[in-house]
Amino acid sequence: MPAPRVKNTRVEAREPINPFLPDLCNSQSVFLLILVAELFALLLTISASSGLQHFKWDKLALISVQVQWIVLFSAVALCRMRFWLGQQTHVQAGTASYVLVLLFTLVLSLLGQWIIYGIGSGNDDHFEFDYWLLLNNLVIAAILSGILLRYLYLQQQLRNQQQAEMQARIQALQSRIRPHFLFNSMNAIASLISTDPETAEHVVEDLSELFRASLAEPTLIPLERELTLCRHYLEIEQLRLGRRLQVDWQIGSYTSEVKIPSLMLQPLVENAIFHGVEPMPKGGKITIKVSQNDKQLSIVISNPYVLVKRNSQNHDHSQRHNRMALDNIRRRLTAHFGSAARLSSSAENGVFTTYIFCPLTV
Repeated sequence: MPAPRVKNTRVEAREPINPFLPDLCNSQSVFLLILVAELFALLLTISASSGLQHFKWDKLALISVQVQWIVLFSAVALCRMRFWLGQQTHVQAGTASYVLVLLFTLVLSLLGQWIIYGIGSGNDDHFEFDYWLLLNNLVIAAILSGILLRYLYLQQQLRNQQQAEMQARIQALQSRIRPHFLFNSMNAIASLISTDPETAEHVVEDLSELFRASLAEPTLIPLERELTLCRHYLEIEQLRLGRRLQVDWQIGSYTSEVKIPSLMLQPLVENAIFHGVEPMPKGGKITIKVSQNDKQLSIVISNPYVLVKRNSQNHDHSQRHNRMALDNIRRRLTAHFGSAARLSSSAENGVFTTYIFCPLTV
């Protein structure tokens, strides 16, 4: 009895499903926070100086240091708490974020007074905190942080909604994958059960892997896993087409963790057989070429196709079906990578070629 195949059941870490706030640790967010904090400091300096005619640069420097430290410490803390905030209700997450910013404002204001007016002036023994100044800082922080946190919250909710809509589109597109080979596979299994049960068992396992992938959540998967799915599919079709189907794998070196959309290559290989190899009496060869450079992954799939008259009804139907499949893959690439990914095709001298270029995603 053949040894059972080992299935890959690796569990990958996930981001919060619905984050409460944007990721404040990336460089773009930090730059924007520093810029907004400096604008707040400039506004506070102009207000405290009673206009531009009495503007003092040393006062701006002092206020900037305090505001920047409050903003940066708060951003780091909110970034570290991002996963936890995403698990709370919006009221709880909003309250925790608001209280955290006010707490940092209080602590850093006390520390700033002690450093500037205590240690800095040399009167540490007779230093007393200015509680009215502390109250003033807390009131300003309460107003400004409330506005900023509300803006960040709305921005993230809009992003969550866009991500949900994108996932829904990807699921709808993936659900259109045409499993026309299912009936042929079932017939092949039925004919092999009595004559070659071991091969029939392998076909069932290959078929289960394909349907497990089609029913899984649409996401980015390692390129190696997608190539394995293509091999499972080609093994099934090889039983049906025999020597009529030839496959030339030209797999260059690539990073093992490069990721592409799930079930992106298998439908293209399926089209190459359905529209190219199968209609030809002598069959043909499918070439799958994968290569990688420093910036992008390149995938080229070529197959022969039957040259028929343009006004043929079968030709028009085949062309329309092939365009729909390519549009499906193109939309999925755009949903995952945006304009950084490209899909194109050409038909020359009886060879149809599909080109895919997508950025490296690890």
